[in-house]
Amino acid sequence: LQTHSLSLSLQAKMSRPVQARRLEGTDKNIWVEFVKLAATYSKVNLGQGFPDFPPPDFLKESFVRALSGENHMLHQYTRAFGHPPLVKILAQFFGKLLGRDLDPMTNVMVTVGAYQALFCCFQALVDEGDEVIIIEPFFDCYEPMVKMASGTPVFVPLRLKAPKDGKLISSADWQLDPAELASKFSERTKAIVLNSPNNPLGKVFSREELELIADLCVKHDVLCISDEVYEWLVYDGKEHIRIASLRGMWDRTVIIGSAGKTFSATGWKVGWTVGPNRLLQHLRTVHQNSVYHCATVAQEAVAQGFQRELELYGKPDSYFVQLPKELQQKRDWLVQSLDAVGMKPIIPEGTYFLVADISKFKSDVPDVPDSDEPYDSRFAKWMVKNKGLAAIPLSAFYSGAHKNNYNHFIRFCFAKEEATLKAANDILQKWKQEKTRP
Repeated sequence: LQTHSLSLSLQAKMSRPVQARRLEGTDKNIWVEFVKLAATYSKVNLGQGFPDFPPPDFLKESFVRALSGENHMLHQYTRAFGHPPLVKILAQFFGKLLGRDLDPMTNVMVTVGAYQALFCCFQALVDEGDEVIIIEPFFDCYEPMVKMASGTPVFVPLRLKAPKDGKLISSADWQLDPAELASKFSERTKAIVLNSPNNPLGKVFSREELELIADLCVKHDVLCISDEVYEWLVYDGKEHIRIASLRGMWDRTVIIGSAGKTFSATGWKVGWTVGPNRLLQHLRTVHQNSVYHCATVAQEAVAQGFQRELELYGKPDSYFVQLPKELQQKRDWLVQSLDAVGMKPIIPEGTYFLVADISKFKSDVPDVPDSDEPYDSRFAKWMVKNKGLAAIPLSAFYSGAHKNNYNHFIRFCFAKEEATLKAANDILQKWKQEKTRP
């Protein structure tokens, strides 16, 4: 009898697949793998995109006030779609930037970081058979999130037009081919994902490029999911242009923002969407049926941070003015450091990422013919294990078909303390000396 019941229980365990079909092919995640490698081996982590310096004092003070103040309701649930003080100030702030009156209750929704904002967009707006255009290289979650919504990702690459004068390449040298982009739009196209400033390249799309995308969206009646989390991190006098401000685009665009990137507090996980109610009403349905609610105290602190920034808008004391100045110096320092050792940097116009060409270092990591793993991925793993320096392979930001076309670049994050960047420079200098030693 015991043997019979054991055999029945074994059959019960193995009788049907447990995994939902929508998860097929989306289980691998570059961050899980490389974060573990960095934690195990790295002396200096320039891989994952977060600052190792603190958020500004005024923001930390706001959090402490919210946490320890007399308003005990800040420890309880707030409004599901966004803490009222936060959605009010976001509507005021972005209304000013977009030149339109925004209703805090219908034009703004707070999310668990920009990541959940993206998830809400794809789940709410993409149906089975819908195509979503993704510009390569892209932040890696776009592709699996589209697939989990039963949509079909359609990829269009930024193509490198390298300068001929021997100058360092800029992220502006990576451009869309207008005819190639237009060819990706069809009656099946539901949306395009725009990420400007772009992670990983740091490209800030020009007005001309954004107008090209906008014209195609209007012509084909396509939505735009505009990931603008690095909106304040632009350098060299560049301007971040919001595609929703262009003709015909407000009604078809969801803007995504992040307090993590805006205020250097990635662990707070406060993000938001801004857009027309006709789109956001569907995002609210996904939100209320998934996380339902975001942390109240963090929302209160971010609301106070935005209140301060609204009062200081455009002034030298504004954090949104100070942070890009500091980061531009760090960018320039890392550019010089990489260039000096022969790891050719691509100068980013925005974000806190920098992509570098590793071609001159390939002799350290032999090629493996017929390997399924892109070269830059093997290089980055070898580098963290043997040199203690963590970075992310650029191929992680490409679809399977194009991974090997851009497999000689790696991405560094320069939102780090000076001591961290100096330690990275020391590793690179020592490495260069070892290479040149007879």
